[in-house]
Amino acid sequence: MKNGLAVLSIMALGCGSAAGAPFTIEEASIASIHNAIQTKETTCAAIVDQYLARIEAYNKKGPALNAVITINPKARDIAAKQDEEFAKTGKLAPLACIPVAVKDNYNTTDLPTTGGNLLFKDTIPSQESAVTSRLRAAGAIILMKTNLHEFALSGTTVSSLGGQTLNPYDLTRTPGGSSGGTGAAVAANFAAVGLGTDTVNSIRSPSSANSLVGFRTTKGLVSRAHVIPVSSTQDVVGPIARSVSDVAAMLDVLVGYDPADPVTARAIGHIPSSYTEALNAAGLKGARIGVLKSFVGKEPIHAEVTAAFDKAVEAFKAAGATVVEIDDSFFDAGTFNRDYDVQKWEFKPLFNAYLASLGDRAPVKSLTDLIASGQYDKQTLEKFLTASNAIENPGQEKDYLARLAKLDDLRDRLLNHMAKNELDAVIYPEQMRLVVPITETNQADRTGILAALTGFPAITVPMGFSKPGQNAPIGVPIGLDMIGRPFTEPLLIKYAYAFEQATKARRPPQSTPPLTK
Repeated sequence: MKNGLAVLSIMALGCGSAAGAPFTIEEASIASIHNAIQTKETTCAAIVDQYLARIEAYNKKGPALNAVITINPKARDIAAKQDEEFAKTGKLAPLACIPVAVKDNYNTTDLPTTGGNLLFKDTIPSQESAVTSRLRAAGAIILMKTNLHEFALSGTTVSSLGGQTLNPYDLTRTPGGSSGGTGAAVAANFAAVGLGTDTVNSIRSPSSANSLVGFRTTKGLVSRAHVIPVSSTQDVVGPIARSVSDVAAMLDVLVGYDPADPVTARAIGHIPSSYTEALNAAGLKGARIGVLKSFVGKEPIHAEVTAAFDKAVEAFKAAGATVVEIDDSFFDAGTFNRDYDVQKWEFKPLFNAYLASLGDRAPVKSLTDLIASGQYDKQTLEKFLTASNAIENPGQEKDYLARLAKLDDLRDRLLNHMAKNELDAVIYPEQMRLVVPITETNQADRTGILAALTGFPAITVPMGFSKPGQNAPIGVPIGLDMIGRPFTEPLLIKYAYAFEQATKARRPPQSTPPLTK
């Protein structure tokens, strides 16, 4: 199976519901899908067929988003079995019949796990990732593996295997990254929800760029086991969806202790009975929200994002929050990316260990072998890969150890600002400028590294669009990032949901409209 796309050339089969009128999957939520099945308005098989039809129509054809690497050829069989089980029991598992777009760096034992790399195109690991195992156990259907910036090492979502993924809102722009395939797929309604990974910005960048909600949870809340790693210090895995409520429902399934990722021991005692209990449309009343001024752009290229953010701040105030400015030039995303990031030191030993875990299934045995093969996107990765590979003893490098020490200072500095101002959370634009065109190789002016370096939770929610243009008929999406103290996910969900309900900023792209029979 090369990419699975030819296997499932399905166009709107079974889209009618048992009751007559078809259930519309476009912008459907987990709750609406479950309600439609429970009321027998539709079936799981019909829902899966509709998503497959959209992929067939828009992934390689029409706007040709190029978001999908592999489709699960057993997806419809799984759906049919779920329909049989529901007919017998009348019960649905927490994520029953929820089609998921999974970034192709999560191990799946029934589908290749490629990292977007040509050499890995047929590599099927023997160990399933902890997160996809949890999703399957909860009834979710892994519908596809999505394109990513190769090995999740940059932010424009181009790979030697998957090529360039396009932004469905503006086909001349990137979809953010590195989880851009998942972002484009969820935005275009190729799946109900998705999975990304986040080492610097990689869940929240495509969420911002695709009018989605993305949650980088506290390090340790969700297991990273059997996901292609980048940085033990900065890696987090998690959900991307079209709404805060769907992210909350996914978290209920994803979180928990996993001995295969010992850092998850930190989360014990910090997990509520359900994250959905935090959903409160009036949740911002009485909240104290900080605005990180140094993360708000002041140059002409930042103007549209800054204007959207200014309106978002007013929406927080109108919803009952007190907004307090944090004016501290120490918080500089460019400096953090240059002087604090530790990926370069941690990647080689982690990648080599991952290759070893594949055993005989590994197409190369080391990072050295990968570089020697030349089979990777050289334009965006060569500098990083060669620099990482050149470090002989990364754990003993003075620069690396100094950076780790800086991270403690950074955490304390942010927490002290929050303490002095009695803040519940801090907001800023996830990206100070619009997502870049596909002609650029670097996703500039992103701010999400603050959460990556501190390990604190951060949620991105839609806050608006740029002005419409020739290539962007409704504008380019713009996202707001909200960061909190460790393990305050319920608080962030409450605030993000209240902001979402007050603004209703999410809009689907026009490049992938509903299909007609």
